[in-house]
Amino acid sequence: MHIELLVVLLLMISPLALGQGRPEDGAHELQLWMGGGHAVTGKTSKTSEVGVSNLGLRYGWIITRPHGPGFLKGRLEYAVDAVPLFLVFQPANTAYGVGVNPLGLKWNFATRGRAVPYLELGGGTLFTTHEVPTGTSSVNFTSGGALGMHLLGDDHNWSLELRYLHISNAGLAVPNPGINTIQVRVGVGAFRSETQSRSQRNRP
Repeated sequence: MHIELLVVLLLMISPLALGQGRPEDGAHELQLWMGGGHAVTGKTSKTSEVGVSNLGLRYGWIITRPHGPGFLKGRLEYAVDAVPLFLVFQPANTAYGVGVNPLGLKWNFATRGRAVPYLELGGGTLFTTHEVPTGTSSVNFTSGGALGMHLLGDDHNWSLELRYLHISNAGLAVPNPGINTIQVRVGVGAFRSETQSRSQRNRP
């Protein structure tokens, strides 16, 4: 089902992705993404009987020129995610949620080929129809990090990443066991620069 939905989203975004560029100075990123994974136990999470699935829309800004030594050289991107669908599959119920991630800090490595690896840290809020975990709170905060790669094409790019996501209520309710998840996320989108936008507007 996820594959079919991603194909539909690709068809929706294709008209917006004309003139695909690179994550370069001043570029903007538009992306549709979906992910899924499973909880893992740890110091801040005592349960592994939880699955998660989510879908979101990203808008990002490349805010720096290339910095850093050698293979670490890259550009910093600031990104915001709207998450209209967030599902948490718990033993007691399935919680439906929405969220917003206002803080996304992404380091796009300055490669010359079509493969552009990146690292990311971010966080946001999550509102669900049931308490997550069960018996705690329906308002939670999310934080995490990801290691991924953009595969640039002529009209759009694909991204594939492995993401760690922590969900907890930050003390809004007691207890606050939290949930740690490992997710795989796939996205489709484009990088657009002002130069590309002007050239497209000037086309006959």
